[in-house]
Amino acid sequence: MELLIMISACKTASAKRITAVIPCYPYARQDKKDKSRAPITAKLVANLLAVAGADHVITMDLHASQIQGFFDIPVDNLFSEPTMMQYIKTEIPEWRDAIIVSPDAGGAKRATALADQLNLDFALINRKRRRDMAASLCLPTVPPTPVGSAPNSSASSSSDGEYFNDADDQSGIVEKMELLVGDVRGKVAILIDDMVDTGHTVRLAAGVLRDNGAKEVYALISHGLLSETTMDNLRDLPVKKLIVTNSIDQSSRVEACNGLLETLDIAPVIAESIRRTHNGESISALFRPNDVFAF
Repeated sequence: MELLIMISACKTASAKRITAVIPCYPYARQDKKDKSRAPITAKLVANLLAVAGADHVITMDLHASQIQGFFDIPVDNLFSEPTMMQYIKTEIPEWRDAIIVSPDAGGAKRATALADQLNLDFALINRKRRRDMAASLCLPTVPPTPVGSAPNSSASSSSDGEYFNDADDQSGIVEKMELLVGDVRGKVAILIDDMVDTGHTVRLAAGVLRDNGAKEVYALISHGLLSETTMDNLRDLPVKKLIVTNSIDQSSRVEACNGLLETLDIAPVIAESIRRTHNGESISALFRPNDVFAF
């Protein structure tokens, strides 16, 4: 809200151009409907920024690159990949014998791009989500009613012509992971993802890698949301290091994790993109990993 107020204030003060720099785009995971009548909040944020008066947005590692299509103004989605590459080469002693791992199919493109740049092997973990069997047996005793057939229908919150069972939202989710592609035995596994919040995905993925013979596990994550309730669980993660960028301030969390949590500084990339945008220069070099730190 503060950002929207500042943009509006600049707009009403006749600013020639307003660029919103948002290293971690809010509500990025809500980029589509995951159930009936769910909001697409990432689209709402895009609308709010445009209506407030922003002319340009600079962000980093969007959860889904298609979010750029929510905007009617230019969006530059920068990458943390070059910063991660630098960390891997300088801070992981046996990185040449490492393997890059994606915890799900959705992050495979990001992980394979990094693996190609480092000339390393790639592994993919398959994530299975299924409804808890006991919950799925809680079938409704009354046949569902089509939407619109009765004014007070309990299914009126569903889409037209669809059936909706409230028990679906209340059923538990059992998640299982298994190594689908790649051989991690005896190697240093580097887990790549765009976001860590509860740490549940990292915990499961690291456990799978350990069970399959990985020597060590590092987790490199673009955005560390790390809610307060999560911090107690992070200390028990089966990883040697959890590395996140400083797209969100982590200073207090680093001290609380006793050396487990490290941060990568993305300020040089953000600063260079601001400088080039302000001076009307091309920022294409910032999207090429080998050219990012050439400035």
